[in-house]
Amino acid sequence: MDVNNYIKAARLRTLPLSVSGIIVGAFLGGYDSFITAQDTFFNSAVSIKSMPLYQSLIFWLAILTTIGFQVLSNFANDYGDGVKGTDNDRKGETRMVSSGAISPKQMKRAMIITALVTLVIALLLIYKAFGKENFLYSLVFFVFGISSIIAAIKYTVGKSAYGYSGFGDFFVFVFFGLLSVVGTYFLYTKELNFIIFLPAFTIGLLSTAVLNLNNMRDRVNDAKSNKNTLVVKIGTKAAKYYHYSLLISSFLFTFLYTVIRYQSPFQLLFIIAYIPLIKHLFFVMKNKNEVLLDGELKKVALSTFLFAILFGLGQVL
Repeated sequence: MDVNNYIKAARLRTLPLSVSGIIVGAFLGGYDSFITAQDTFFNSAVSIKSMPLYQSLIFWLAILTTIGFQVLSNFANDYGDGVKGTDNDRKGETRMVSSGAISPKQMKRAMIITALVTLVIALLLIYKAFGKENFLYSLVFFVFGISSIIAAIKYTVGKSAYGYSGFGDFFVFVFFGLLSVVGTYFLYTKELNFIIFLPAFTIGLLSTAVLNLNNMRDRVNDAKSNKNTLVVKIGTKAAKYYHYSLLISSFLFTFLYTVIRYQSPFQLLFIIAYIPLIKHLFFVMKNKNEVLLDGELKKVALSTFLFAILFGLGQVL
């Protein structure tokens, strides 16, 4: 077994994007929990170190859980597209199953192991966040965990793979944006604040933009392989306008959040992350060769990661 092949199949370059929602949710949830606990501290004998902001184990378990789901998704994507022949003439990095570097049986085994390990970490996260006192919350998040595993696998695996029928964008928006940000926020605060959905929309839209960019690059090959992504369904021209709307809307949602909860100019730090995204938008506008979009994937993914860090810092500085 060549470990390097599994590392390639894990597609490490996708991990910064996958943890962006966790970072935003942790910053917001940790900060709001700290404020609540601080009010309690000044009225009781609560120790500052016992406050939710210092419960870093929740953050790291959430990060590890998300990385596990992302690696599982990448393995499943490699396996699903490989056995269906979708990757036989693809552009971009080489896939392991289609190239023969990893057999379908070996990849399926790797998927099972990854799913089990990730589920164990998710259970530890749930227990750390809710303990024995909040069984209902624990049950809900356990269902979320199982749903994430199913969604990661069903993107390309099986006859009813939703990635082959144009629903990939919706699932990426929900799992990378809403569930990631709002779910992490809830792990810290044990409450739902609807204004948190605004930055969650931003992360979801930026994550969807990465998928859309990937699908624009692979449009020709996907069409030949009957992989009916949204791009294949609507065509390149409409996909570009869709891409612009994703990027612009992502900015507007966070800008609205900042206006509503404005306290400091530091909250506008996130704008820096949109500088490379603006350059990217013009690149997509002028692009005539879809293969060249491959280099833009990293730009959008890393810009999303940068946004998460700058936005989070802007809330606590």
